[in-house]
Amino acid sequence: MERLAGRIMLLWGARRHALAFAAGAVGALALPPFGIFGALFISFTLLVWLMDGQASHPGSGWVVRLRSVFLLGWSFGFGYFLAGLWWLGNALLVEADQFAWALPLAVLGLPAFLALFFGLATALAGLLWSDGLARVAALAFGFGLAEWLRSFVATGFPWNAIGYGAMQTPIMMQSSAAIGLFGVSTLAVFVFSLPALFGTRRGLAAGMACGIVLLCAHFGYGGYRLSTTTDDAGEGTQTIVRLVQPVLDQSRKLQNSDRAAIFEEHLALSSAAPAKGERRPDIIVWPETSVPFILTENQDALARIAEVLEEGQVLVAGAVRVEYSSAGSPPRYYNSVYVIDDRGEIRGAADKVHLTPFGEYVPFENWLRDWGVENLVALPGGFSAAATRSLLSLPDGRTLYPLICYEAIFPHEIGADAGSSTAILNITNDAWFGDTPGPYQHFQQARLRAVETGLPLIRSANSGISAVITPAGTVVESLSFNQKAFLDVGLKEVSMPSWSDAERQTHFWLLEMIMFLIAVTSRNGFNFRRN
Repeated sequence: MERLAGRIMLLWGARRHALAFAAGAVGALALPPFGIFGALFISFTLLVWLMDGQASHPGSGWVVRLRSVFLLGWSFGFGYFLAGLWWLGNALLVEADQFAWALPLAVLGLPAFLALFFGLATALAGLLWSDGLARVAALAFGFGLAEWLRSFVATGFPWNAIGYGAMQTPIMMQSSAAIGLFGVSTLAVFVFSLPALFGTRRGLAAGMACGIVLLCAHFGYGGYRLSTTTDDAGEGTQTIVRLVQPVLDQSRKLQNSDRAAIFEEHLALSSAAPAKGERRPDIIVWPETSVPFILTENQDALARIAEVLEEGQVLVAGAVRVEYSSAGSPPRYYNSVYVIDDRGEIRGAADKVHLTPFGEYVPFENWLRDWGVENLVALPGGFSAAATRSLLSLPDGRTLYPLICYEAIFPHEIGADAGSSTAILNITNDAWFGDTPGPYQHFQQARLRAVETGLPLIRSANSGISAVITPAGTVVESLSFNQKAFLDVGLKEVSMPSWSDAERQTHFWLLEMIMFLIAVTSRNGFNFRRN
């Protein structure tokens, strides 16, 4: 290990950045659908050794070293995000004749931008770099801060945060309920980097002790929380939820001529008889934008829904909502979810708050048009964001907390009012991305929101993965990706005690402070240590 570490530290130029890129790409194997937990140990061990060779190089000034470690982190991040997000380009191939030109922006441009955050992480770590265990703490501090920034800068995109690599099963997910996604990311980088101590032996004993304690705490807390789960609700209190997964090709949904047929396919799955001996569903859930027209302007469609629903049943369906303003002003369109009762009446609605850039709106559209960048302006968009999030009230008085599509990847999107809800509702349409890692990554991230809030999760996706998740992150039942079917699941109306989002953020900043103090204390000692 010492010989290998020495050879990696001595790498220079393009070979150094190529290895950093490869190390980041290997780390992406820890993400769904692969879930290779050990991949990030390899990834961050290599990064620490590369940082050792760059951060304290005696032949250059601190500005040059800072730039070098920033570029090293950028190369690492570019490999990680390219390997983890290449599938985004699939969405542009649905209408390839119009948007194929934008493939490089999605496949290369977004990873290159997100890699800037990892460059910032290694630059911060480089300022605090010393030796032994403290440099691992410096790296954990830098990455924890960078992942937090990535959740809201430029509207935020915390997809594939490092912490997800350490939360692959329910027992591994419970830590997020206490310290949040970014707290887990901080500690994950710390633990994943510890094998690098074998390269120099300095701080090895302390590092291994810390690693064992943290891993035991991670799994121990998970086991404790799962053992205290009180999800044994009586059969009479269960609500039967039917998840409709129609598996409609996205190109077909864009054709006006198929809209009536698509609507009838949803109705057929909704009205199918339950399995022999099973109760009929109380709530039927359709995916995001499943209604292929403006529902409020189509009374015949509402009448058909009333024909299909039995007495007391409720349909919760994703649809586009239109809002007309004053004369001369264009209408505003919202990505919404409706609650419709057995009489075909709309009983409630909620609009999407956090829109997808370049998917539901084009950032700086007016500026781009003024600059003549018409290709970018022509990208899909046209939706407006809701000013506030609304809860969905069902006719029986229960409420659902709606997260439409990728809103489920943002831990801070869920407000304190979620505690009064029966469950989280996540409707999505991942068919844009085909059979790629994207839908599996999205599903894992949605599961974490159930754990963090202590609420069950109802998830309906056009092509999958549709499921009901317990507050502990356990999958009650699910439909596989690209499985055209419906699924009737008993929803137990229970919750688990959970820290609030503010408390989780406090715990995260305490962890960041600890890592910073370890790093800066050691750095001061390193600077003034006599040879």
